[in-house]
Amino acid sequence: MATATELLLTPLSEVKGISPAWAELMAKLDLRSARDVLFNFPRRYLDLSDVRPIAELEPDKPFSVRGTVLDVDARETRRGAVVGVLITDNGQNLRGIWFNQPFMLRKFARGQQVMLSGKARKKAGLWEMSHPRVQVLEDAEDSSGAAILPIYSLSEGVGQGQVRYVTRAVLEQFGEVLEEVFPAEYLTQHNLLPIREAIPAIHFPVDNAALAAARRRLVYQELLILQLALAIKRAQQRHGVPAPMLEATARIDARIRRLLPFELTAGQEQAIREISGDLALSTPMSRLLEGDVGSGKTVVALYAMLVAAAHGQQAALMAPTEILARQHAATLERLLAASQVRRALLLGGMPAAQRAELLQEITAGEVQLVVGTQAILQEDVRFAKLGLVVIDEQHKFGVRQRATLRGGDAAPHYLVMSATPIPRSLAMTQFGDLDLSVIQDAPPGRQPVRTYWAKEEQRDKWWQFFTRKLNEGRQGYVIVPLVEESAASGLTSLNEAFESLANGPLEAFRLGLVHGRLNQAAKDAAIEAFRAGRTQVLIATSVVEVGVDVPNATLMTIEGADHFGLAQLHQLRGRISRGAFPGYCTAFTLSESDDVKERIEAFVSTTDGFRLAELDFALRGPGHLLGTQQSGVPPLLIADLERDREILNEARRDAQALIEHDPGLSDVNFARIRKMVLQRFGHALELADVG
Repeated sequence: MATATELLLTPLSEVKGISPAWAELMAKLDLRSARDVLFNFPRRYLDLSDVRPIAELEPDKPFSVRGTVLDVDARETRRGAVVGVLITDNGQNLRGIWFNQPFMLRKFARGQQVMLSGKARKKAGLWEMSHPRVQVLEDAEDSSGAAILPIYSLSEGVGQGQVRYVTRAVLEQFGEVLEEVFPAEYLTQHNLLPIREAIPAIHFPVDNAALAAARRRLVYQELLILQLALAIKRAQQRHGVPAPMLEATARIDARIRRLLPFELTAGQEQAIREISGDLALSTPMSRLLEGDVGSGKTVVALYAMLVAAAHGQQAALMAPTEILARQHAATLERLLAASQVRRALLLGGMPAAQRAELLQEITAGEVQLVVGTQAILQEDVRFAKLGLVVIDEQHKFGVRQRATLRGGDAAPHYLVMSATPIPRSLAMTQFGDLDLSVIQDAPPGRQPVRTYWAKEEQRDKWWQFFTRKLNEGRQGYVIVPLVEESAASGLTSLNEAFESLANGPLEAFRLGLVHGRLNQAAKDAAIEAFRAGRTQVLIATSVVEVGVDVPNATLMTIEGADHFGLAQLHQLRGRISRGAFPGYCTAFTLSESDDVKERIEAFVSTTDGFRLAELDFALRGPGHLLGTQQSGVPPLLIADLERDREILNEARRDAQALIEHDPGLSDVNFARIRKMVLQRFGHALELADVG
């Protein structure tokens, strides 16, 4: 007799009521088995219970209306193409309009049943919705009587009705095959629906309460599996190969502090205490050091590296780009000018002879501090006694890549730095295997940055101010989103900006140019010229968002600011908060849409990077913030880290309690949970088999 697992792998072509042709259609969505369909969760829902007749609309309040398409039209205006659709409902009409979205014309046909959702206003006696959300209704949906309809991700040639039909057919035959992974007592304790109730309700809920209960069950399960994997990873790191015990004794502490020409902030002191506590143990440190732009993370990392060197160990600092690696190396050179500690910069494009000599010195243990890019990870780089690895997390290393460096018999301690403040819920998932240290304050003497959102008519006034400050001896940046012109976006290119400024408001000043397509030598030369003051204004893409530290640069113009995320805008602004003079940043945008307005007004309103990171996370999701798709951890299927924060906290607490009580999840009642953890995250997190 076939097991539940085998039954769920039944091809769709063998499911009663699904023809081979429809099975082929589902393959376009990567749905090939009964299991694929059951766990193909809707991306949203159409709530037909919340539809209001056009006659009952109220101005500027969000509603959904349902009607028949009477007419579709398109016209050109000075603002671009405008598409309009006129719908009717019981003799009442409403017009939906879209600016600069000509493709909307193809979405409608006369006689269609549609639902439009948005805010309506009356214009010349006719209700009008600007950029409403559209759902084309199929005939069956008009008569099915369902109050809540699932909306699935689709592919060309596949309709919602087809996916719903296939899903119903699979549920009917395989809904009872699903095996429960939680013990009955656990379900009761945690207020969770059984899986055989949750799966049908997530696809075809009878009401919003049923949908909420189904979502809670499936979100909790997904987040618990992830948090169990991270808790197991932490446990295995702590009980694996021991690390060298590197105590920051009073003598070592005093020697390090003598090298620092400034007082540490309270936040830096707290981070150093936490890191020193970890370094003194034989358990390898795994810690994330978070701090806002300019909070002094590098100095804290240097302290830890010097503790390692004081114990005869080596330390490696790995940066995402050569620009940032060189910046870190320059910081170390400046602070360690009076130190006997040997340091070196290891980059990918070094001359062969120079590289070979440096590798020999690293292998012999003659170099204590090594700064570099991913070149440090290459197989021919061998450390004699690697006691500490510091990783600048801006290059989005995943959990697996953090453990690739080894040297000698012991495991090194790991310190991961984040150049972007990370929302707590993301830190609990992306970096859930790490302890957290946060530097909340900024070094004394740092001046605030005044930030403005300027309209086009204010441009001349801004450039007058910009040039006045340049004449006072300051320097500035002009940030442009694109290297080359894009007709589709309407954005100015880098070269266009350079030409117009060189022949316009900045013609009296020395200008530099830097972008990601320049070779490394040209990039370094442009940045060094700016750092040395040989150029007064650096016109650049976002390549300068990390690793460029010029205290005299206090001015920034951001063109096309609507093409950057909040976190990136904040990083860019951080270039002009490095010194003793106040900074001035002005953003220009092409669009003034609601989402742009929300983002830019938030940027202007605060310089708190932690608050902006939370806002950016809420507006754009985790993928944009940290590139989670690059982390190696599989994406979440149903959980939303912003919306499901409370469930995430609950799942994290429960996972930690389970692993603390049973590190191998060996309890027979959790056998299926253990199997799911290994199947989903075993490879990504390099988990040794548990239990």
